[in-house]
Amino acid sequence: MKTDARKMVWTRPPQNAVVEADRVEIVTEPHTDLWQRTYYHFRNDNAPVLQMETEEEYFSFVVRTQFAFRRRFDQAGIVMYLDSENWIKASLENEDDKICRLGAVVTNLGYSDWSSTDVDAPVSSMWFRFSRRGDDFCAESSADGIQFHQMRICHMFRLPKKIRFGIYACSPEDSSFRAVFTDMELTECKWKAHDGQAPDEDA
Repeated sequence: MKTDARKMVWTRPPQNAVVEADRVEIVTEPHTDLWQRTYYHFRNDNAPVLQMETEEEYFSFVVRTQFAFRRRFDQAGIVMYLDSENWIKASLENEDDKICRLGAVVTNLGYSDWSSTDVDAPVSSMWFRFSRRGDDFCAESSADGIQFHQMRICHMFRLPKKIRFGIYACSPEDSSFRAVFTDMELTECKWKAHDGQAPDEDA
């Protein structure tokens, strides 16, 4: 099912954005980011987030992102922002003229972690897929929107009955760039049930 972005809701709307049914454009503002405590010891919670809401426990959300990064740490991708201390983001982040970092941040109970892999720069577009199975989540990426590759599987400890998920873009340093999101679609869960080792029996 195609997603109508006009029905999505902002958390901290940016000063400059265009929201159409099938296209969202965000112009980032300097010194915007999402991160909590770990390693860097700072707390950043001011990135613009545009999300939809659901009680569905099994689904996948797909979006194509296009961007024109300008400076280190410029980033754009998918997000599930529940509150300032519980959220997931998966994105492409600019590092320099040689590499970008394709990564996922999981923040549980006020502490963020980051897993990433380096990809050759420049990159101007990436697809992301965000899937839910109960209290567990999977983030994937794709260069062509067809073949997706796993970025992260994670668990969230505090989930409300209704969750919110969608898109974000930000510029942690003194930068601003344009991010465009298209081809947003909500589908049945593409992250299939595990068919390998059986779960441990309850003690």
